[in-house]
Amino acid sequence: MDTQHHTALTRALAEVPGPLPTSGVIHITLPHTDRFTVVGNHLAQHPDLIFCNQPAALLCPRSQSSQTPVAAPGPQAAPGPSQTHVPDPDPDPAPVPVPPGPPVPPVPPGTSAPETPVPLPVAPPPPPAPPFVPLVPPPTAPKPPRPPLPQPGALTPELDRAATALLSDLRRHAPQFTLSEGDIRHLAPAVATWLERDAHPDTIRRTLTDDLPQPLRHPVKLLKHRLTALLPPPLPGAWDLVAPARPRVAVTPFQTCADCDRAFRSADPGCCRDCRETRAHRGEDVRAAA
Repeated sequence: MDTQHHTALTRALAEVPGPLPTSGVIHITLPHTDRFTVVGNHLAQHPDLIFCNQPAALLCPRSQSSQTPVAAPGPQAAPGPSQTHVPDPDPDPAPVPVPPGPPVPPVPPGTSAPETPVPLPVAPPPPPAPPFVPLVPPPTAPKPPRPPLPQPGALTPELDRAATALLSDLRRHAPQFTLSEGDIRHLAPAVATWLERDAHPDTIRRTLTDDLPQPLRHPVKLLKHRLTALLPPPLPGAWDLVAPARPRVAVTPFQTCADCDRAFRSADPGCCRDCRETRAHRGEDVRAAA
């Protein structure tokens, strides 16, 4: 009973591929899901113990084990001539069988073999469409021309004076609109167009000075844009506000039948349709009797 048997050790070392380390603990790990325990480092790192998580699996042939035992990495000595492991060369792959082609019909004597058809050239595929087409024009695209400033139908002296005074007075309400005389003369016809369309001066002033961008870098351009884009339509005239007259529909009056007193629609008095047909039938009977 006190004699040690190293049968399990011999089998375990035979299953380890490659050269064995000269020092350290050899760990042989086989997968299992039950009947296991945790071993402390004071035992796992003991220099005189061989550790295996499934000793019963060592008694099975190698082909039946689910995983080849792997030796734990450790310091190894340089392999000698007898310890050098040379892998077996890979065998040549087996040739892939080629299915036989269709049989070639025999060529009758006196005739030449049929010529092999020459494949026609295939046109290259069209280039793929771009995956994304930008909707915003590039910065180098030409910009559309700006619409011209509104012009009044008749620039009277009264309209010109009122428009010039309104533009000159803007700096009292918004100091950013301190305009030069040239800018005022350039913008006066557009303001005169607003006044010609019965826009109140206070309405024009609020439209031009409210909700200004900060900072305002180009006041003249902003005035041009607002005077053009926000121009109100002309007021309608008195005749435009009158509701259109409805067309009169001719109504055929009612008439009373002279024979049956039935009411019927007709432009002329007389008999209804039934009475007219009865009279016509009676006249035919009288003519037939005569």
